Amino acid sequence: MFEKATFAGGCFWCMVKPFDQFDGIESVISGYTGGHLANPTYEQVKSGHSGHLEAVEITFDPAVFPYEQLLDIFWQQIDPTDNDGQFQDRGASYRPAIFVHNEKQRQMALASRKLLDESGRFPKPVITEIQDAEPFYPAEEYHQDFYLKNPDHYAQDRADSGRDEFLEAVWKKADA
Repeated sequence: MFEKATFAGGCFWCMVKPFDQFDGIESVISGYTGGHLANPTYEQVKSGHSGHLEAVEITFDPAVFPYEQLLDIFWQQIDPTDNDGQFQDRGASYRPAIFVHNEKQRQMALASRKLLDESGRFPKPVITEIQDAEPFYPAEEYHQDFYLKNPDHYAQDRADSGRDEFLEAVWKKADA
């Protein structure tokens, strides 16, 4: 039986590919959640007036790919100490968050965040929000699977963002 997981980690273009490559992942959809407008547009979300975050909704089979593994991937895509955006993408619509769909996900997310915070990996506290899942609105079609449709633009955006350098410094160097 499939379940949903929803993560906000800055630009949703950069949050699809890390999840979109494993058995047990049925789909990864770019979209918007956490705001007060029904069916917001990209322009409304980017303006910061809709209250939504750019996010990905993942449909997965927990028997094949457990939620804990999704959490591990999520943490390794973001700066969990920055609540004002992610990397070059600044503002409320780009802040990181975990939207939980049930109490089991909440407990796993809380435990995972606590472990990461206590790991000493980050010089500042891990402050990523964990909140109840809210209605999820798929983004416009041109945002879906952006890394596949526009590989050059995607690669350039990642290179310009500072995301990869940060992730390399925090995860690869610390694990060596």
